[in-house]
Amino acid sequence: MRTALVYDWLVTMGGGEKTLAAIAEVYPAPIHTLVHNPEKFVGTPFQDQEVHTSFIQKFPFAKRCYRNYLPFFPLAMEQFDLSDYDLVLSTSHAVAKGVLTDSHQLHLCYCLTPMRYAWDLTHRYLDGLKGIQKGVAKAALHYLRNWDIGSLRRVDHFASISHYIAQRIKKVYGRDSHVIYPPVDVEQILFSDKKEDYYLAVSRMVPYKRMDLIVEAFSRLPDKKLIVVGDGPEMKKVKAAAKSNVSILGWQSDEKIRELMSKAKGFLFAAEEDFGIVVVEAQAAGTPVIAFGRGGALETVTAGQTGLFYDKQDVPSLIAAVQEFEKKEFNPSQIRAHAKKFNRQRFVNEFTQFVEQKKEQFNEMCHSCRR
Repeated sequence: MRTALVYDWLVTMGGGEKTLAAIAEVYPAPIHTLVHNPEKFVGTPFQDQEVHTSFIQKFPFAKRCYRNYLPFFPLAMEQFDLSDYDLVLSTSHAVAKGVLTDSHQLHLCYCLTPMRYAWDLTHRYLDGLKGIQKGVAKAALHYLRNWDIGSLRRVDHFASISHYIAQRIKKVYGRDSHVIYPPVDVEQILFSDKKEDYYLAVSRMVPYKRMDLIVEAFSRLPDKKLIVVGDGPEMKKVKAAAKSNVSILGWQSDEKIRELMSKAKGFLFAAEEDFGIVVVEAQAAGTPVIAFGRGGALETVTAGQTGLFYDKQDVPSLIAAVQEFEKKEFNPSQIRAHAKKFNRQRFVNEFTQFVEQKKEQFNEMCHSCRR
């Protein structure tokens, strides 16, 4: 079957993009996406990939400020003409699932999450806005929610990245989904059972990741050293909360991050994440995790063995978790063995099985219709 891949936007290499790369390796095909920033993908699997972008690509500062064009996302996604393809594989956390398909095409969506800012994070998104800007945003999000529900019938079958997301898909969309954990390049992660006296946090600096919470907590723990890796719109806020025991390195290469992970005594995670590939990567390095006890982390971290959880997404709870962590001993080899369950080959096998099974069912249905 002639195949097309669809993704929301290709502007930086994160967990979603690593998942898309694994899918593209199994089902090589052109990628259709709203915005593409090729400079960020030099040396990645996407460097020589055929990528088709939407009209948003031509908007001012689109590669960096694409979120400002949120109200245009549904229209832009619907402009892709995929009529020449038999199989459409969308990897969606926003609008990719809403690409137009017809009854002769099979559309399978690997859902990273239902659109966060239109559903779960609406009020947090609006909190930073005022006046007419807030009013426009409310109207835009109302439109997006209606469009999001209206586009559901364009997807034949959903797969989800965790049981947590499967539950959200059921709640928001009223659809069942097949859980396939994302790929983690466990074998590529540098392992060490010799740990140094620092903690590590790695994340994009966006509000829901709550990097500010981690930095503020460690600013109240002056005898604990924290290294922070990442960049994004929250960088200024995160830096403002940092004290002398907190080192903020900004963006770093994968090699540098793997080195830091392998030597860290503990990895900090504050987001209510859909799955959290970086949490599994830390465990693959033999590093125990201190994570907020909600979301995908509950499916990837084993409390007391590969890390521990804190119950409230606030500074006192995180400080208490760090203090408890200091009293425990963890086995780096046992932690890495646990992480291997989420390896890339397992994803490839499960995703291929899902796609081939749905293709077979679709072809059988089409054959019955022709008889």
